[in-house]
Amino acid sequence: MADTTTLLQDLSRTVDVCVCTFRRPQVGTLLASLAKQELPVGWRIRVIVADNDETPSARDTILEAFGALGLDGTYLHAPARNISIARNACLDAVRANLAAFIDDDETARPDWLANLIHRLRATGAGVVFGRVAAVYAPDAPKWAINGDLHSTEVFFRNGEVEGGYTCNVLFRRDAVGDLRFDPAFGRTGGEDTIFFGALTRSGVHMTYAYNAVVEEPVGAERATLDWLSKRAFRSGQSYSIVLRANGQNRAIILAKSVLKIGFCFAAGVTTMWSAVMWRKATIRAFFHGGVLSGVLGRKPLQLY
Repeated sequence: MADTTTLLQDLSRTVDVCVCTFRRPQVGTLLASLAKQELPVGWRIRVIVADNDETPSARDTILEAFGALGLDGTYLHAPARNISIARNACLDAVRANLAAFIDDDETARPDWLANLIHRLRATGAGVVFGRVAAVYAPDAPKWAINGDLHSTEVFFRNGEVEGGYTCNVLFRRDAVGDLRFDPAFGRTGGEDTIFFGALTRSGVHMTYAYNAVVEEPVGAERATLDWLSKRAFRSGQSYSIVLRANGQNRAIILAKSVLKIGFCFAAGVTTMWSAVMWRKATIRAFFHGGVLSGVLGRKPLQLY
């Protein structure tokens, strides 16, 4: 009985940190940042890494990093090239009461997890999202740096978190239950938007911790309007699924999307004097174009 009680107490103060990886050497830097987490007294982390490659190409690197960094870790081989499969493998391996997701090309600030834990406990929420701060190279375009168009924060509508993402999130295992990520969106992206949309509809309360920060480098291939527009378009396609699942009328979504696209392009034309503002308007137009595309039943844009 004593052993069982001790185990339950350990699980209540443990966070299973989930990482999905695919041929990214930066995962070693991420693991090093997880080893440096400044956790509340009595808390600990276990790291679960799901390798989404066809072969277990990251196994040796991950296991060596676990040993060198003193991390309690589990390596999973979850093939192949479908992020939903890897995310679901992580969820199936979670044993603690709390679990987190972070991307394999990010690094966590030392107080990242502690701030997520504090916010979750203070609010009683089932899910808490943190902020992703983009880190730009010195030679990145000035409009990208000044506009900070790559950083990620939650979007609020009527005071409630709308949507969601897996690049910085902590959640209660009992809030997620048996819900899993849809493999149909594992190559296109948007599986996280749909996942958290389903949690919202089930009544799970979500909140935000602005001070729970992870950092993500922005490579040259991403610091372009083309990449941002494609990402926004795909996000819009995913969001259209959430809107329909929430019971919104198809014709109304179509009409609103057309009007918003027109407004965004008009805003882009009238703000051509600002290198940041016209690009923001263009990116937003592509988002609403994605919503329109999704409602019309077009195939999701494949980004991965």
